[in-house]
Amino acid sequence: MNEWNTSYNRTAEQVIVRQNTLVRQVYAWMGAGLAITAFMALVTLSSPVLIKAITGNRLLFFGLVIGELALVFTLSGAINRLSASVATLLFVAYSALNGVTLSIVALVYTANSIASTFVITAGMFGAMSIYGYMSKRDLTSWGSFLFMGLIGVVIASVVNIFVGSSTVSWVLSGIGVIVFTGLTAYDTWKIKEMAAYGTEGRKPAILGALTLYLDFINLFLMLLRFTGDRR
Repeated sequence: MNEWNTSYNRTAEQVIVRQNTLVRQVYAWMGAGLAITAFMALVTLSSPVLIKAITGNRLLFFGLVIGELALVFTLSGAINRLSASVATLLFVAYSALNGVTLSIVALVYTANSIASTFVITAGMFGAMSIYGYMSKRDLTSWGSFLFMGLIGVVIASVVNIFVGSSTVSWVLSGIGVIVFTGLTAYDTWKIKEMAAYGTEGRKPAILGALTLYLDFINLFLMLLRFTGDRR
């Protein structure tokens, strides 16, 4: 019995070590991605030529957005077929490209409101991520519910581009805050569970970082519609 208990305890300790290691790697890469995004946004804002090109050419802007989507789908769908180096390069490229497109946000909202919203986002994200990591509950059921909410927000947002309703935009932002807050907890929990079943290495860390990066950025943008002061 003592030998069995010792073996069980050793296994439990190994699981905790794997979980802590993967989560640290995920947050390290996510932090790097956010830093790259912020740096590229500042570089873009400091260049009148780039700003004029992005804001004055819709084809270029939508081309950048399509490029971002292509990178996300490639990373998410083909991660197992990619080498760790290529996965890292794609994540860095996406983070940089996102910084270029998000620079427009700084043209719409004041610097103070962007900074305060970032702090609020970081607080909400951190709290929900801790909840997801510490939770003993099985959050599997959250996944399908939140995914349906995400699809609904995306479809309604596309439709509202043509309708142009400010009321619908506010409602969608509120729903979006709920969805991405929930996704932060769920995705953190899922990363922890993946590690418990033996998932480790740079590629899972990159994929996890991309997932939480998207949760953070989208939560920030949704909150900015409520707290941001327009120029």
